[in-house]
Amino acid sequence: MPRFVGPVQRKIHPAMSTSTGLDALTDFFSRYGSALTAGDVPAIAECYAMPATLVSDSYSFSFSSPAAVALSFVQVASDYQDRELVAAHAQILDVRRLSEALVLVAVEWEYLDSRGQAVPGEPYQYLLRRTDDTFAICTVIHGRDRQRLED
Repeated sequence: MPRFVGPVQRKIHPAMSTSTGLDALTDFFSRYGSALTAGDVPAIAECYAMPATLVSDSYSFSFSSPAAVALSFVQVASDYQDRELVAAHAQILDVRRLSEALVLVAVEWEYLDSRGQAVPGEPYQYLLRRTDDTFAICTVIHGRDRQRLED
């Protein structure tokens, strides 16, 4: 099976440096990425806390229910299918523990298409809330390029 390649430059802060914390984040983003590429809109919605917010340079909006999340991701799922993306991997670039329950994670997504070719992704930051057994997305901040994450 094709593998994701590329440099992984992690800046992990001491409070999140345990393998358990990173393993849990990796598992969460793996589940989220699988739901995205499978077009599994209900599974995508399950990854979000309510209410949740998406912020970018030109717009922002809030999700108040799992149905609202699902509705907004129908187009994203269609776009992934049109681009023949079959796998998504989040490279974790930075992790900042903000409190016992909140963590801010910077990732850069990379994808594989149906021909096994790597497809570049974009950077995002996720404000996650720790739940009993996983994380839930509270806020997504879309970045246009990696430089912004490093400034």
